[in-house]
Amino acid sequence: MRPGPRNLITDVSGLVVGNAQDDGLKSGVTVLMGDRPFTAAVHVMGGAPGTRETDLLAPDKLVQEVDALVLSGGSAFGLDAASGVADGLRLIGRGFAVGDQRVPIVPGAILFDLLNGGQKGWAENPYKALGRRALDAVGPDFALGTAGAGTGASTAGLKGGLGSASVVLKNGLTVGALVAVNALGSVTVEDGPHFWAAPWELGGEYGGLGLPPSFPADHEPHPTRRPGEATTIAIVATDALLSQAQAQRLATAAHDGMARAIVPSHTPLDGDLVFAAATGERPLADPLADPFALGHAAATCLARAIARAVFSASARPGDLQPTWSQAFV
Repeated sequence: MRPGPRNLITDVSGLVVGNAQDDGLKSGVTVLMGDRPFTAAVHVMGGAPGTRETDLLAPDKLVQEVDALVLSGGSAFGLDAASGVADGLRLIGRGFAVGDQRVPIVPGAILFDLLNGGQKGWAENPYKALGRRALDAVGPDFALGTAGAGTGASTAGLKGGLGSASVVLKNGLTVGALVAVNALGSVTVEDGPHFWAAPWELGGEYGGLGLPPSFPADHEPHPTRRPGEATTIAIVATDALLSQAQAQRLATAAHDGMARAIVPSHTPLDGDLVFAAATGERPLADPLADPFALGHAAATCLARAIARAVFSASARPGDLQPTWSQAFV
C-alpha cells in the first residue's frame, strides 16, 4: 500500500477537484467532478447533517450516477453552492437526460462556519457563486488546509481545513479521500502535536511525529460548541467498478477512519457524513477480497486526509483559533 503520485483524491483516474473561497467571508466550496457520471452513495453517522439530494443515492432509486459532489461551508446557506455547480454543468451539456432536457445531479453536504469571525452580513447568498467558481477551477491539483470548504473550518482547539490523501493497493485499485474537517472533537491527542491518525501516516505526510508517549484512556470529552455548529464532511473514491450498494458499504467503512482520526466523532452535535464515488474503470478481480481491501483502504485514507487537513491549515487575519503550525512549530 502506497500513496498515489499526488497523494490526492484525484489520483483516482477521471476525477478532478476545484476550490473556491472568500477570505473575508471565511468560508468556501469544494467540488468533485468526474469526466463522466459516476456511481455515488452516502452514509450519515452524525446527529446534525445538512444535505442536498442525498435521498436519490439510495440503491433502490432511479438515478444511479451523479455528475458532481459538493462540500460547502455556510451551514444551510451553503446548500446553494450545488445550484451554482448545476448551472455550470448544464451549460456544458452534463446531466440526467429527461426528454430534450439535461438535469445535472449534484448532491452536496454542508458544515457550519457562521461564527468563525468572517463577514456574514451578506445581502445575497454568496454560495451559489462560490459553487460556480469552484466548478470553473476543477483540475487534478488543488490546495489543502485553509482552502475550499475547509476555509473557515475548526476543531476542538485548532483550525480545521480541507484534507486529501490517496493509496494504491496491491491489487492495482486506487482509493482517495477528500474531507472538510470542522469537528467538535480533536484531531490531536490532548494538548500535544501528535495526531490520533499517526498509526496510518505514510511518508511523513503530517509531520512524521509518530505516536505520543501515552494515550489518555480516562479522558472524558465535553462539548465545546452548541448543537449544529460542527460537522466533518468527506468523500471517498475509487476507480473500481462498484454498484451503488457496494459504494454505500465503502462509505460506511470509511467512517472508521473518521473515528480513528477525530476524538470524539459521530456525536449528536456533529453532522458527520461520507459520500462514496466509484468511477468504474477497473472491474473487481475478486468479488470478495477486493471490496474487503477497498473498505480498509477507505478508512485509513480518510484518517490520513483528516490529519493532513489540520496539519496544512494556514493563518488568516481574524482567526479565532491557532493553526497546528502556530501551536506546535
